[in-house]
Amino acid sequence: MDNTVGSLTQIQKSLIIGSLLGDGYVRIIKGRKNAFLEINHAFHMKEYVDWKYEILKNIVISPPKMRKGNGNRIAYRFFTRQHPEITELFRLFYRNGKKVIPDFNLDTFSLAIWYMDDGSKCGSSSYYLNTQQFTLEDQDKLLKQLSKFGIEARLNKDKIYWRIRMLMSSIETFKKLVKNTIVPSLQYKI
Repeated sequence: MDNTVGSLTQIQKSLIIGSLLGDGYVRIIKGRKNAFLEINHAFHMKEYVDWKYEILKNIVISPPKMRKGNGNRIAYRFFTRQHPEITELFRLFYRNGKKVIPDFNLDTFSLAIWYMDDGSKCGSSSYYLNTQQFTLEDQDKLLKQLSKFGIEARLNKDKIYWRIRMLMSSIETFKKLVKNTIVPSLQYKI
């Protein structure tokens, strides 16, 4: 039996989309009708995981828990309930078990989540979104999404993969868009 609850709020949808662009993972258990979201970060990101939990807690069965991962890694994670709207997002963002970038509209809240999940800053002028898991075609779609906010970015080669690098001229625009959403423990990223 699936455990479903009421409709997701816009903030919840935006958080899930931002997480899907970053470290979030959605799946459907065989034999079940609906998908669920897993939020899983390193334990040092506890504040961030707890913050996500607070936004999603009406669709979560139990609060975040520590988990020993591979090697010495300690993870901190939680799972949502199965939900039809998460199933819709699963169908949009996954093809053959792999994350893809569909046609969608990125909002500033999703952008901030995406950056907190998978963004990094190098020095004062290099801001990256670690999109190496996506195809070049999908990364082009993400560049177009960023351009809607006036953020100019390009693909930047990182070893053998490509990732998104924001142009220096767009850093202040980006920071203004996300600064009020970035949790205190991740402020170092901006």
